Amino acid sequence: MEAAEIDIEVVHVGVPPAARKIRVAATATVLDAICRSGLVEKAGLDLRACGVGIFGRRVGLGDALRAGDRIEVYEVLRADPKVRRRARARNARSQPPLRR
Repeated sequence: MEAAEIDIEVVHVGVPPAARKIRVAATATVLDAICRSGLVEKAGLDLRACGVGIFGRRVGLGDALRAGDRIEVYEVLRADPKVRRRARARNARSQPPLRR
């Protein structure tokens, strides 16, 4: 008898984004699926630094999977979004208004 398998999707939320639909054993973990997808090698990811989630909810690499799960591998933020937004607002205030 064959081991049960489930279909899942592994997505790298980077630039450019990449997605792979794969089939894994029903007992597979998040780490197993990510490694099997080949995205780690393709994007040169360091999983110790990246965040991982299933449908937008943070999970650990050892968490179990369910059929239809969408694993998302997030890149490390290079700059805090709040800091960048404040800098853009400060720059916009210092610019003269556009004339029409």
